[in-house]
Amino acid sequence: MRRFVIGILPNIGMCLKPVQCIEPKSGRKTLGSLVQSVEPHILIMETSDLPRHQLIKSLNAKHTEGIAEAAIILWEHLAIQIISIVGEDGFNALYVRSIFLNRRTFPWLPTNSLPPQTDHPFVDLKMSFEGRPPAQASEANSLLLITLTDVLASLIGEQLINRILILAWGAEISNATREEFKNE
Repeated sequence: MRRFVIGILPNIGMCLKPVQCIEPKSGRKTLGSLVQSVEPHILIMETSDLPRHQLIKSLNAKHTEGIAEAAIILWEHLAIQIISIVGEDGFNALYVRSIFLNRRTFPWLPTNSLPPQTDHPFVDLKMSFEGRPPAQASEANSLLLITLTDVLASLIGEQLINRILILAWGAEISNATREEFKNE
């Protein structure tokens, strides 16, 4: 399992599974409870083998050539569905956060992480993938998508994010995986 910081809550925060809160000064950990304190809390999310994580990894693994183009298609389809729920600014915030959280692991990710308002909003991301070996680009794209969906799932819930993924990538998802998502 990987652990990464998803944000800092001032004074009072809601911690929902699988988010773990840690008070920086005391080191006290809480999980799945309302936290009230005068101390800020650091949120740490652990990645696991959730069905959507497996789906993201499998969709990225399908493409050994043309990974940059395939990755951007996944992003475009996902963006359409997320924007329909949280708006363009909401999607941009999630996208920028995902890039920011993963730049330490992949420093070659775009520095201007906000998608430009053009017909090709992910051109910087595509160019950064094109300059990398396919396996590295695929791993980076998987982690970016997992990060974005983890943050969004912590806000709207696992069932709704799974529904969004089915709508976004329905043509790419096998019937068995689609049924697993519906039962999740």
